[in-house]
Amino acid sequence: MSRDTAQRALARRSFLTRIGAGAAAFGAAFGGGAVAQAQTSSMAAAAFQPAKHAEDDWFEQVPSAKHRLFYDTTTPDAAGYSLFWSRNFFAANASGYKLTDADLAVVICMRHESTSFAFTDAMWAKYGPMLSERAGQFVDPKSKQVPTINVYLATGYGDLLKNGNVTLDAMAKRGVRFAVCSLATRAAASLIGQKTGANVDAVFKELTENLVPNGHMVPAGIVAVNRAQERGYTFTYVA
Repeated sequence: MSRDTAQRALARRSFLTRIGAGAAAFGAAFGGGAVAQAQTSSMAAAAFQPAKHAEDDWFEQVPSAKHRLFYDTTTPDAAGYSLFWSRNFFAANASGYKLTDADLAVVICMRHESTSFAFTDAMWAKYGPMLSERAGQFVDPKSKQVPTINVYLATGYGDLLKNGNVTLDAMAKRGVRFAVCSLATRAAASLIGQKTGANVDAVFKELTENLVPNGHMVPAGIVAVNRAQERGYTFTYVA
């Protein structure tokens, strides 16, 4: 064999070796992708599933509901907006989709500074100054004084409040339910006890027994935020 022939044979073997190595690398890459895809599918199959607790079964109280909506409110204005928007939610679903109130599950969470509005007129008449303080020193926009009523149970405020005259009891009649923060309620009871000398546990019990219609005490508002989403509610934070 001549020298030129030997060099050509060597070059050919080198070329074929590189082709083989490339094919192996190609196969490894795609094989690795298949493994990664299999792992991803396995992880998806074992996706996180939240635990369900009997304490949260009240979220299922509208079994016919086709849509679920949860409002998270932490301020007096937010409490008002959530009522106004709930009315709009019912109206738009009726006009746009021919749905009834029974087709919709709506929960308004009242925590932090909106919690004071989860209590009846009687509680505001009795503990108004403390409930006002807990609501960020809220004053009645008409009288400019500490309220002696729950203003969101009253009509006639017009543009002075963010609810546009859509009241708590009116929305309760349409099926809206209110998740009331126990921690914030306990804080209100503690403030009342501090200011009046009343027994804190007794005041806490009194407040929990005087909720607005469809009010439901929850361990904490933030817990209700979590549990509602785990039960399929769309979350809306109201600022």
